[in-house]
Amino acid sequence: MKTTIAAALLALSAGTALAQPAPRNTLVILREIDADNYDPPRSTARSAGESLYMMSDTLVSLDWDMKTVRAGLAERWEVSPDGKTYTFHLKRDVTFCDGKPFTARDVVYTINRWLDPATRSPVRWRAGPVKEIRAIDDYTVEYELTEPYGELLYQLSLFFASIVDQATVEKLGANFGVQGFNGTGPYCWTSWTPRQELILTKHPRYTWGPPLYQNPAPQVDRVIWRVVPESQTRLAALQTGQADATQYIPPIAISQLRRMPNVRMSTQENYFWDHFVGFKVDKPVVNDPAVRRAINQAVNRAAIVQAVWFGNATPADGYMNPNTAGYDAEAAKLVPSFDPEAARRTLDDAGWTMGSDNVRAKDGLRASFLVYALNTQQGRQVLEAMQADLRRVGIEMKIQVWDATVGWGRLATQEFDAFIMSYPYVTATDGMALYFDSRNKPTPNRMNWTSPETDRALDQAKVALDPAVRLAAIAEAQRIVSAANVWFPIAREQIWVASSMRAEGIRAHGIYGVALYKGLDIRLTR
Repeated sequence: MKTTIAAALLALSAGTALAQPAPRNTLVILREIDADNYDPPRSTARSAGESLYMMSDTLVSLDWDMKTVRAGLAERWEVSPDGKTYTFHLKRDVTFCDGKPFTARDVVYTINRWLDPATRSPVRWRAGPVKEIRAIDDYTVEYELTEPYGELLYQLSLFFASIVDQATVEKLGANFGVQGFNGTGPYCWTSWTPRQELILTKHPRYTWGPPLYQNPAPQVDRVIWRVVPESQTRLAALQTGQADATQYIPPIAISQLRRMPNVRMSTQENYFWDHFVGFKVDKPVVNDPAVRRAINQAVNRAAIVQAVWFGNATPADGYMNPNTAGYDAEAAKLVPSFDPEAARRTLDDAGWTMGSDNVRAKDGLRASFLVYALNTQQGRQVLEAMQADLRRVGIEMKIQVWDATVGWGRLATQEFDAFIMSYPYVTATDGMALYFDSRNKPTPNRMNWTSPETDRALDQAKVALDPAVRLAAIAEAQRIVSAANVWFPIAREQIWVASSMRAEGIRAHGIYGVALYKGLDIRLTR
């Protein structure tokens, strides 16, 4: 660890990091990768959500327990007895960054734009089975569904549902969230230099923060979201006062940082963020269930988790976290455990024979597939370890990494056979519906998983008012995909955020993997 720290400081002194101390009353936050854009319904990137939560507000917010829904732009709401109509009563005296008053019409426009096929939102389904969104008056919205949707309030707390200004969207068109943004959040868009930094300035009129914070208004004048891909450089910048916070901490450094007097560390126990490799089940090689099963048997996930996360994650032996509402233990038992000899037998029995190049083949097709990944240190390390394990049983895995600014677009194509991804969720229904609903192809259902049985189970889990019926349905969905080995589950990650001593009030939240959420309690001592 001392060697790691020394190397980080050397990298910083060599000029590969930030060049000067963080400015007065400017919060400098470091992250590993940038987003593809900052238009709420058009990006699924955590890095987009990190900034959007600061630039905009949602109708409701999520408390620190990651379960309790609190007020947001809506101060209160009622749900009809049949579960189909939500009536939101909005806060008054809220304004957008440009000074325009916020009203119910902005909510109607935002949700309808989210749902509009022309927006091409990959998370349109999260808005629920909407029948109509109505502005009853300036401060009352009726959100009517065609059928009950028990996850709606949670989904409306996510950054995809951030309220946006119609005039700014129409002015910027496709460049909304690229060349500018206008929201009601505590901070306002100043400038974005892709792959370098996004600069935000305090919204001077903002006083309507969610009740989970002690302060309803922002405490710092400016926020800089700076992209620093090198983990050692991020670490050094924190220790030398050139940055204030990051959640992108090299796992090997966490235990050491917790003992350092000049760094504060915060974690969140109620946090679900999983890593997995998904297979396009309609592409050659990985369309064979035997190959997918053998991959799960051949790769030592426990060794990978220890080597990559150094005890700050646990091996994912199933598709959902055991602490998640709706987790099914029987489904987890269907995921094969590490057994290379069993992997070889699985391939042998399926007719995949070893070739002279030590790669198996069947009917003239080599057991070779291409995996896409965003260019992160953890992703590269995991895939390189998987690559070595698979080679030992006669499977060739080729790796292609992409910068995040173009990678999300690549991950929406059919160019690849598998992909590595990490994702947040709160309930099993939320996590399963995100990836396995056939209506979510080609993204986020990048596996092209098409199963009427899975769709029926997911639909029942979404609409069931009886908890027992909902649990049985989501358990069925988990068992179907687990038995088919649609994924190789890798790890369940913990969340940590490290901060400098001048930054006070930093507390890890975790909504959609975002540590700082709205950051309203953060203050700087110099």
